[in-house]
Parts: sequence; structure tokens; C-alpha cells
Amino acid sequence: MKKNNTYLTTSSLNIGYKHLRTENVLFENLNLSLHGGRMICFMGPNGAGKSSLLRTLSGLQQPLSGKIDLFLPAGSAGSATQIAVVLTDRVNALNLTVEEVVTFGRYPYLGWDIRLTDSDKEIVRSSIRQIHLEPLLHKKLYELSDGQLQMVMIARALAQDTPIILLDEPTAHLDLNNRVEIMNLLRDLSRTTRKAILLATHELDLALQTADLIWLTGKKRNILTGLPEDLVLNGAFDEIFEFKGFDLKTGKVRHSRFRETHIQLLGDGAAYLWTRNALERTGFNVTGESSEISVSVVQDPLQIKWIVKKIDSITEADSIENLMNCL
Repeated sequence: MKKNNTYLTTSSLNIGYKHLRTENVLFENLNLSLHGGRMICFMGPNGAGKSSLLRTLSGLQQPLSGKIDLFLPAGSAGSATQIAVVLTDRVNALNLTVEEVVTFGRYPYLGWDIRLTDSDKEIVRSSIRQIHLEPLLHKKLYELSDGQLQMVMIARALAQDTPIILLDEPTAHLDLNNRVEIMNLLRDLSRTTRKAILLATHELDLALQTADLIWLTGKKRNILTGLPEDLVLNGAFDEIFEFKGFDLKTGKVRHSRFRETHIQLLGDGAAYLWTRNALERTGFNVTGESSEISVSVVQDPLQIKWIVKKIDSITEADSIENLMNCL
């Protein structure tokens, strides 16, 4: 019986590998839960065991000890009707069409005659619509970009119609636009379908802006859990990733102030933020207080301009590049 929208829990779960009589423990004593309607991003350094945890939760890998309990709708039978998995393995059957691959999501429900019912066909069509794959329906997989192919695999998992979807690095090797699209898509799916979605990812900036919850690999074979904002503010991300020259609290690379010049920067909005970035990146000491040089960012619907005031002159620039030349 499902309790409080909880689909999965673990109790004292130990995860790792066993070789002969030796155990390699990656995580121990995990007490975690997956809830419907939430997207969880699972993060940590390379080699920490993120893929192993996903494989264990999905039943593809046996735990060393502990329990995994599922609280799913009555009538669910077999892990393939409970948990859908999208791994990083490359697809080999590139001659299949998009529609054929998405249809594979219904195979766990088919009888010995492998015949799709009208209900199966509607679920396939619905999955294709939700991922906006209609224009690609009859294309072969080899005709697709990496981003499109990843969308197809997500649609197949959606057609599997499971309460839980697990994904391993779904944005790997994709450009920024595709990464943003897939992260937004998964977040929206978790809310509209009430599925529990767990994905392992290295997309720190996107995870902080889209995840409902973060699982973060700890240094003691544990997993830290919390809201993205709390894990930023309490220093958990800094401790685990040991950022070098990156300030997570501001989301910026730390710049060395190698110039002695202080600049008072005035303004607001996107133009102000990117002007400050340019000044700090090139070594200026930017302040909001009165200084020997003042730069005002003036923005109206037609243009942006920068007014540079020095002790003996006032100059106007029409781009950040020209502003830097003025300084």
C-alpha cells in the first residue's frame, strides 16, 4: 500500500560489489525515499558510486545488505512495471524508428502473442506527445541528434508507465540548449504525471535550479539529502566537490584583482551584472561606493550605454568592449 505518496524506501541499505569473500562497500546504512511528483538530482564526484546506486534501486544489481521496499499501486507485477530505467548505454539498433523504440516501453505488459491493445497504443501516442516527438515519429535512430535520441529514450521510459523513473546522466555529451530542455522536461514530467524521478547528473548549475531535492554523495559512504539551497548555504557542496576557484554561493568563478584601480559601478538588470562580470574578470576592484572612476549602466528600450566618469573627463561607450577601452 502506498504511504503518503512514497513509492520507494530503503532501510539500512549497503551498496557495492562482492568478489569472492571481499566486499567493496560504496554506500552503507542508507535510509532514503522516493516520492511521487518530485524530481531528485543525485550528485557527487566521478567514481563515487552513483550508477551503482541506480542499478541497485532498479534491481539490476543486488545490494550487499539491507532492504528496498516499494509502495506501488495494486496490480503492479514485476520490476519492469514498477521502475523504468534510462542508462548511459549506447543504443545499437539504430535502424529502428522512433515510434518502434517508444513502443518497446509497452513490452512488459504484453501477452505471449506480443500484440498491442488499443490502450497500449494510446499510451505510446501520449508518451510521444508529452516529449514532443511527433515530427520525428518515423525517423530512424541513426538520423537523430544525441539530444533527440535522449528524448526518445525518455519517451520509451514514459511509455513503460511506471511510478518511478531512474536516469543515469541523461544530459551527458549534450550541448547547453539540449541539457536545459531535458532537465526542464523531467521536472515538468514529475509534476504533471506525479512520477518519482531520480537522475544522476553532473549538471550542478541546472540541478540547483530545477531539482526538488538533492542527494549528495558524502565522504563517509553516506548520502546527504536536502533542498538545493540548503546544501549550498550549509557548505555541503563545497565540502564534497572541493571547488577550486568557484564560489557556489554567488555562482561565479573567483577572479584575482590584479589591478589597483577601484571602479564604482552603478545600474541594475542584466547589463549591470554582465558589466560587473567583465570588470572583475579583467582584474578591476568593483565597488558600489564612491571611487576615482565611476561607471553608470544606462538602459532604455532601444539601447544600452555606459557613462564613464573620471576626475577630469566624462566618456560614453556603446558596448562593454568599448567601455574596457575607455578604462
